[in-house]
Amino acid sequence: MLVFTPLAGSGRSEQTRPLCYLLTIDDVNILLDCGSFPPGTPTEKTEGYYSALKQHAPNVDLVLFSHGDTAHLGLYPYAHAKWKLAAPAYASIPVQAMGRMAVTEELKDLAMEEQVLPPTEGSAEEEEPMTEKYVATPHEILEAFDAVSTLRYSEPIHLAGKCQGITITPYSAGHTLGGTIWKIRSPSSGTIVYAVDMNHTKERHLDGTVILRSSGGGGVFEGLARPDLLITDADRALTVSARRKDRDTAFLDLIATTIRTSHSVLIPCDPSTRILELLVLLDQYWTFQKLETPICLVSQTGSEMLAYVRSMVEWMGGTLSKDEGGAEIDVSKTGRKRRRDEEEDEAAVGPMSLRFRHVQFFGDAKAFLSAHKPEEPKVILAVPYNMAYGPSRRLFTELASEPGNLVVMPSMGEPGTLAHDLFTMWNERQTEDDKWGKGKVGDIARIREELTIQLNSKIPLTGQELEDYNTREQERAAKEREAAQRAALARSQQLLEADEGDSGDDTDSDEDDDDMAIDRALGGGSDDEMNQDIDPASQRRGGASGHDWSVDDADSARHLSFDIYLKGNVSKAASFFKTTSGATQRFRMFPYVEKGGLKRKVDEYGETLDVGLWLRRGRALDEDAESEEVKEAKRKKREEEEAKKAPPEPPSKFVSEEVQVRVDCQLAFIDLEGLNDGRAVKTIVPQVNPRRMIIVHAPAEATDALVQSCASIRAMTQQIFTPTVGETVTIGQRTNTFSIALADSLLVSLKLSKFEDSEMAFLSGKVPPHGTSSLPVLEPLASANQPQRLSIPEEGESKRTRFGVASLPQTTMIGDLKLTALRSRLTALGLSAEFAGEGVLLCSGGGVGDLEQTVAVKKTGRGRISLEGSTGEVYFTVRDEIYALHAVVSRA
Repeated sequence: MLVFTPLAGSGRSEQTRPLCYLLTIDDVNILLDCGSFPPGTPTEKTEGYYSALKQHAPNVDLVLFSHGDTAHLGLYPYAHAKWKLAAPAYASIPVQAMGRMAVTEELKDLAMEEQVLPPTEGSAEEEEPMTEKYVATPHEILEAFDAVSTLRYSEPIHLAGKCQGITITPYSAGHTLGGTIWKIRSPSSGTIVYAVDMNHTKERHLDGTVILRSSGGGGVFEGLARPDLLITDADRALTVSARRKDRDTAFLDLIATTIRTSHSVLIPCDPSTRILELLVLLDQYWTFQKLETPICLVSQTGSEMLAYVRSMVEWMGGTLSKDEGGAEIDVSKTGRKRRRDEEEDEAAVGPMSLRFRHVQFFGDAKAFLSAHKPEEPKVILAVPYNMAYGPSRRLFTELASEPGNLVVMPSMGEPGTLAHDLFTMWNERQTEDDKWGKGKVGDIARIREELTIQLNSKIPLTGQELEDYNTREQERAAKEREAAQRAALARSQQLLEADEGDSGDDTDSDEDDDDMAIDRALGGGSDDEMNQDIDPASQRRGGASGHDWSVDDADSARHLSFDIYLKGNVSKAASFFKTTSGATQRFRMFPYVEKGGLKRKVDEYGETLDVGLWLRRGRALDEDAESEEVKEAKRKKREEEEAKKAPPEPPSKFVSEEVQVRVDCQLAFIDLEGLNDGRAVKTIVPQVNPRRMIIVHAPAEATDALVQSCASIRAMTQQIFTPTVGETVTIGQRTNTFSIALADSLLVSLKLSKFEDSEMAFLSGKVPPHGTSSLPVLEPLASANQPQRLSIPEEGESKRTRFGVASLPQTTMIGDLKLTALRSRLTALGLSAEFAGEGVLLCSGGGVGDLEQTVAVKKTGRGRISLEGSTGEVYFTVRDEIYALHAVVSRA
């Protein structure tokens, strides 16, 4: 039984992002993606999703991620740390790394604008209460993504534990580096394919999705064809995208025209996924045109992200050849070999296309503005793409008032964000034929409007605020110093008391300490337990229990008797003298607990041993023995570590202000998101031909359009579900599965036939009662010496036996014949195979007119295949190939 519940991003919602779905296969709960809303989204839109995920998180058994952006996994670190989402998680290798960088970038940018983490010593917001921001700390982010298991494409994983029997396999989805289509195979529910945000078009840094074969006659990839359930999106079912060549040309022409007029271009982008396509496109154009205008990337994780991407060439495609790994070349006179992608090699190829020589990196908008003058021409890539916060939002306020500047929107952003508002302004100024989704790029628009934009920032303290902060810090430091002095005095007093105890003086302090040690030995309590809720004077006087154990307490001495204790401890040793009264043994004087932890370490002459002095002297001797090269290497390493350390942050506070921005710049929207449009979606889904389908991640109008398109196709399933957020879809009935072991004699007799990821065979047996076995064992009905009778039983014979007599079953062929796959196999064997109508394949060994050697293969109905023609070599060859495309299960 399958149960599907959209937690966010349903097929009938205006807010199509984030994506998060709960799929239950029998008793296994699988979480498909775990995205987050963009910062600044109203609470009434987010609380329903966050509360639902918080409720289901502890019960999730498996987590699968499809893409490495915040819309697909942004909430995972927080849920992993705070909501006990500790289930095994799987993603492709790039998705895990890119997702970590995307979440880290969001955290760093938000931390520069508002209090999202517990206050630090350099913050003036310490005393204000913290509100929940659903943002994980840097340590929680690293811990969460370290727990994600990484896979490669087409690598099946057989799960264990509660998920035993389920197999997951990732396939390429396009759109982002490492983007994944998940194939989930269950023995009770069949095959489930989760495919969202796909792109079948080949791009500059990525190939298209594997679901459509680019060679071999096209069609759908066999491993993903005809699933029992397809979960896909219809976000762009109503749109028609312009050709990629037209979009790229318009994008580059707009940028080139703007920088020639000494103006700047602002491009909001994401920090880890689609930014790669923009960088490759710009870098190739800059190299070809030999431009000197700087390309500025404003992102705190941009340099780290690109350094990692260079190691992921095997995951890329498009115009980046996978064999461009930098072949070894011989360097002139020295003969030393190095790779062609090293920094000094100007003629290097391959990874050179991922090194982006024209890109400058800046951590924030302030660093960028201080490095470049406003009148200088430049191209700025700033995060995030939705301009809800961060550098892209602040830089827009700086550049929007200049008439010659250009803002290019590669993505429309989520509703309610600044990017979506700008997209709406641009789309309203287009003609009816040039509006977005009509198959054209659209024209540039001049925006002349007054916008009120709220900016958050973190500024250093000045004036009276700085003085007040310094005063508080001085008071805090004074208290810390006073506490440290008290601790040092107490330590010194303990050492002095230890020295006095070692000298043999019978002081009250020694007697009290002896009594405390004896009481611990007698009562077995720990120091922490005995020191709780005890009056200090009473503790010093009579031990941890508060009683006075001195000789003046005659009553205690009269009622207690003690045996002499020689060695061992209370729990193990026996008494030396026989106890006549039968009372429990109590030891008054022994054992004596020596206060070794308080004694100073001295040698035989009474001199204090300073271990640290000898260690320091040993290190000094080792350093003197080192060579100058080693010392220089260590010095450089220390300098590099010091340079990497962030400078101490000055005292600061968070402020919020509303800025009136006169938008007078040029605005353009060019779709560079790399997603399938409506034509592609309506073509791919019928070719996949699922038995059932669930549509998610789309507005209601787009969902209805895809449903109507599928309904017009006769061979397409009519079981299409479009649940809303929180609505549950139940498919099939609950199936009880049982585990059983096969006897060795039965296992060796099976004739297994492979089908997809499994092997099948027909068998019959019995389970004899075994009281000592935890797992039932299936054994043959007949022993090895007495083979089972397979003849047709006589009338009434089956009634006289306990199990009856099994009759010989018919041969069963499991699978769904694809005539295109059969045609490919026959063509490879040298036979001629051509389609002669819908569902009819004509096969011949010679010419087309050779009717005697012609065989027709027809699919007459669901699961029925007709093979017509004269018997001969062609007939039997076609029949054998049909058998090879099925799992043939029969009794031996």
